[in-house]
Amino acid sequence: MHIAIENIAHYEGKEVTIKGWLYNKRSSGKVHFLLIRDGTGIIQSVVSRDEIDDKIFEIADTITQESSLIITGLVRKDTRAAGGHELVIKTLQVIQMTQDYPITPKEHSIEFLLPLRHLWLRSKKQVAIMRIRHEIIKACRDFFDDRGFINADTPILTPASVEGTTTLFPVDYYGDTVYLTQSGQLYNEATAAALAKVYCFGPTFRAEKSKTRRHLTEFWMLEPEVAYLELDGIIDLAEDMTVYIIEQVLKRKKEELKILERDITKLEGIKKPFPRITYKKAVEIVRKKNRAFKHGDDFGAPHETIISESFDKPVFVHHYPAHIKAFYMKRDPKDDSLSLSVDMIGPEGYGELIGGGQREDDYDTLLKRIKEHNLAEEPYKWYLDLRKFGTFPHGGFGLGLERTIAWICKISHVRETISFPRTLGRIYP
Repeated sequence: MHIAIENIAHYEGKEVTIKGWLYNKRSSGKVHFLLIRDGTGIIQSVVSRDEIDDKIFEIADTITQESSLIITGLVRKDTRAAGGHELVIKTLQVIQMTQDYPITPKEHSIEFLLPLRHLWLRSKKQVAIMRIRHEIIKACRDFFDDRGFINADTPILTPASVEGTTTLFPVDYYGDTVYLTQSGQLYNEATAAALAKVYCFGPTFRAEKSKTRRHLTEFWMLEPEVAYLELDGIIDLAEDMTVYIIEQVLKRKKEELKILERDITKLEGIKKPFPRITYKKAVEIVRKKNRAFKHGDDFGAPHETIISESFDKPVFVHHYPAHIKAFYMKRDPKDDSLSLSVDMIGPEGYGELIGGGQREDDYDTLLKRIKEHNLAEEPYKWYLDLRKFGTFPHGGFGLGLERTIAWICKISHVRETISFPRTLGRIYP
C-alpha cells in the first residue's frame, strides 16, 4: 500500500510502501538508518543486517544522497524518531543511484546555493517555506472567497503603467511596445464596477534597480478592490485579512514554523486592533532617530524599520503627501496636499507589506492627474471611461506575497520565499 509520509501515524503496525528520495543516512555497524523524503515529510527507515537480505543491506550501504527509491516496510512507533514513527525496511528498490550530488549535508553559502536553486528546493527548510507559502495563498483566497469576493484575473501584458514609468519591463507586441504588469489594480477597478467585490492574484513585475533584501523583479501580489469602500473600510479589510492569514498558518503549519525555528509567540501576538498613525506621526517617529529625514519625503527601508521598531504588530500609516503617491490616488477633501492612502508596515523590520487607498473617482480630476504625471492620455481612455459611466467611490490594496512570507517565516531575504527568484542580475535557473 503506497502512502504519504505525512500520514504515517495512521498505519502503525502495518506494512506500507513509500516512494521518494534518500535525504540523508547514517550507519551503526549492522544497522543503516536511511532518512527518506517524499515531498510530504521525512521518515527514518531502518535496515538491519540480521533482519534483511544481504543484497538489500549492501544497497542500503552504498545508496547515495538524493537517489530515488521505493521502499516497503513495517511502520512502528518510536518516540526518538522524527515524527514519532519509523519504518523497518523489508524491500528496497533503487530507481536511480545519484552520483556527485552537489549539495552535501553541510553549510553552504547563498552564492553557492542560488545557481543550484532547482536542487536547493529539496532541503528541509526550503520545503517548509514552500508549504507555508501555499498555506498563505490558500488563506488569502479563502478569506476573500468566504466574504463574497470574485476572483477576476487581470492581464499580464498592459499598454500603460500603474506605479510609474521608470520600473516598466517593455515587451514587443507585434510591433507595438507594451509592458509586463506592475499591478492588476486598474483592471480591478473595472471588474469592481461589474462585480462589486473582486480580487486578482498573480505575478507582477518591477524593473527596479535594487539589490535590497526586500525586492524581487518578479513577485506575486494579492489585490482586492471594492465598490463603495472608503479609506477606513480599506484599512479594516486589510487588518482582518492579515489576522486571518496568521491564524491559519499557526493552526496548520506549526511543524514547518518549528523547522524554520520561528518564534511563534511573535505571531501569536498579531491580534486586532493594529496601530493606525498618520504620515505626520510616522515622520515624528523617524526623526527621533534620523534628524535628516524631511517631511514630505517617502519612507525607504531604513525608515520603515524605524517605524516598525515602535510597535509589536503591523502598523497602518495613512494620509501620505499626495505628491509621493500614484496619479490615481484620491486626495483628502479636507486637505488637498494629502492622499487617502495607506501602507501597512510589518513588524520586526520587514517593511511595507500592503499599500493601497481610495481611488480618484472624478473624471476631470483624474484626467488632470494623468496630465500632471506626464502620462499619455490615450492608454488610459478606457480607465477614464469608468469615471464617465457610473462613477463611484472605491478602493483597495495590494499585498506583497513574498514580503509577507518573509515576515511570517522570519527569513532575511525574499529570494527564499519563491521557488525561482528573479532579482537584479539573476535570471538562472
